[in-house]
Amino acid sequence: MFSQIFPPLWFIKLFKYEYWTWWMFFLPLVPYWLYLAIRNRSLTYFTTANPCIPDGGVFGESKMDILNLIDSEYLPSTIFVPLGEPWDRVVKKLETAEITFPLIVKPDVGGRGFKVYKMATSAELKAYLSTIAQPVIIQEYVDYELELGVMYARLPNETSGCITSVVEKEFLSVTGDGRSTVGQLLEQNQRARFSMGELLERVEKQWNEVVPVGEKRFVQPIGNHCLGTKFINSNPRVNADLVRVFDKIALPMEGFYYGRFDLRVPNWEDLYAGKNIKILELNGVTSEPGHVYDPSYRLWKAYSDIMHNMRIVADISAVNIRRGFKPTPLRKLIQTSREFFEVSGQL
Repeated sequence: MFSQIFPPLWFIKLFKYEYWTWWMFFLPLVPYWLYLAIRNRSLTYFTTANPCIPDGGVFGESKMDILNLIDSEYLPSTIFVPLGEPWDRVVKKLETAEITFPLIVKPDVGGRGFKVYKMATSAELKAYLSTIAQPVIIQEYVDYELELGVMYARLPNETSGCITSVVEKEFLSVTGDGRSTVGQLLEQNQRARFSMGELLERVEKQWNEVVPVGEKRFVQPIGNHCLGTKFINSNPRVNADLVRVFDKIALPMEGFYYGRFDLRVPNWEDLYAGKNIKILELNGVTSEPGHVYDPSYRLWKAYSDIMHNMRIVADISAVNIRRGFKPTPLRKLIQTSREFFEVSGQL
């Protein structure tokens, strides 16, 4: 039986912090946050880190508004679809933007892979738009080899920043044995077992297909840790060329100083040269340095790296507060966060 072959999920979680719930993982860092809050004389000091993004990019910001801050050279073709947009207008927007199937659709407000799908047909997209209760973004599907998360930070009074995290994303896949179905192969995959409910919905059409011997099939094209993607620490690849590339991207974005660029690029050489970069999303002040979820990473080192990023945010915020930017009131931030979690289904 399945339970006799594989250890229970709770047992795996005891030794693999990458599978902990987000609040459990970050709970031990609360005292350090309080220390930084006291130092900056505000519990919500971090909301000033990116004045160009509401609340600095904590929760609930519009993805489209943030993408509009970035030079279009670095963006995939993207359209915004307001809630209730007639289907014929959606089709017209897709044609104008030259976006064809397959494509990526995601809520304008959301996180952790919530309601992000790769759509293969217009029927799938039309059904999705008829059920989702908020505006969405539709992007061309960028079929590049590498998907990365690059954390960038810069003090407001400096003209060059730093890269504090680079994570490479390895998409969830199964390799066929000629006998087992996609569902059976996923049940044998430890990463998949932590998101089986979500995966069943996403790969329902493939679930009972037998995968030929040796065939590697990617079952989850969304590069999110919560959906089975493996995160690989790529910090050793940080160099001066990479910093120059992201200085060039970030410096024209007035009021942006800290965040994680989620992007796709054909190869590392193109990334270092600043070519063929397609930024899928930019996340603000609550961005996580994704490299800490590498399965080989140690918990103490993960906390050390996160505290380093927290200190950088505090330093950026201190400068911005001195420049006259006011932290978001705590009550308002709590309300915004609650609304975000309700909309994203995480509350």
